[in-house]
This record gives sequence, C-alpha cells and structure tokens, in this order.
Amino acid sequence: MTTQRRTPSGQGPTRRPTSSVPRVRATGSVRHRNRAARPALNRRTATASAGPAKRTVAPRPRALTGRATVLIVMFVALALAYTYPLRVYLAQESQIAQLEADQAAQRKQIQAKSEELAKWQDPEYIKARARAKYFYVEPGQTPLLVINDPSVAARSTAKNAPVAAPDSWYDTLWNSVRAADAEPTN
Repeated sequence: MTTQRRTPSGQGPTRRPTSSVPRVRATGSVRHRNRAARPALNRRTATASAGPAKRTVAPRPRALTGRATVLIVMFVALALAYTYPLRVYLAQESQIAQLEADQAAQRKQIQAKSEELAKWQDPEYIKARARAKYFYVEPGQTPLLVINDPSVAARSTAKNAPVAAPDSWYDTLWNSVRAADAEPTN
C-alpha cells in the first residue's frame, strides 16, 4: 500500500512506501540487492500507468495543536501574573533612587551649614561681618563709607571734568584760518 503526498515544491505527489517491515539503511552493494527485492508496486513503470495519476489532497495540518494552545495560554497567564509585581518592583526602585538622591542633597546642605557654623565660632569672622554689615569700627579707627550711587558719581565727574589739552600748533593754525574766513568784511 502506498500513500501519496505533495512535495514542498508543489510539483505533484510523491510516493512513500509503507510496509510493516522496518526500513534498514544499507551501504554499498547491499543497497542494490534491496532494490531488486522491492515489490514491483513501489516502482514506477511505463506500463503500470494507464492514464494520468490521480492526485489526492493531503489533509492540511492544523495551525495550533491543543498542546500549543495550552502552552500559549499558560505563557500569557504567567506574563499577566508577573506584570503587576514587576511594575511595583520598578516603582519601588525608582522611589529608592529618588530618596537616595534627596539624602545626598541633604548631606551636602548639612555639610555647608556645619562649615558656616564653624565660621561663626571664630571671633575674627564675627568682627569682619559686623564691620561689613553694620559699619562697626574699633576705637581709634576712622570709618570710610563708600556710597555706590551712579547718578551722584556721574554728576561729580561732570563738574570735575579735566580741561581739554591745548591743540597742536597745526590745529591752532587751521582754526585761526577758519575764524578769519568766517569774519565779515567791512
């Protein structure tokens, strides 16, 4: 009995022998003896075919088997089951990173405040701050107060503007020629 099936190229059916005797792979001359021992039904002969060969349609294999469907459903169920804990884990990781960044910023702020406190423990620093902020002076010192007012500074520089330097001799000569030219004649 032979079963026919289509080849992958779609050229037509190929015959596969089906027998109850298991096939043994032979090498060399043994192989030729096995060919001779085959039944005549398995060989193609020109006299055996009276007309065109009848093609049979092979059953199309199902796209998904039952096992594959169950496996896919299990993977989807596992993915959905792990989604929420994974999201919670990632949210906690980002929260931990944010808290660590906040702690680092607070440590820097604490360090800066402790350095400032150490400065205020020094009496010379306190005196320097009092002189700068409240214009305090020690006994015997003369205070000098500088007022930064741009409008007053501009007025005082305009009053005390330096006198222009005298012109050079050729400028004086040329100016006198112009003045003589500009005088009306009587």
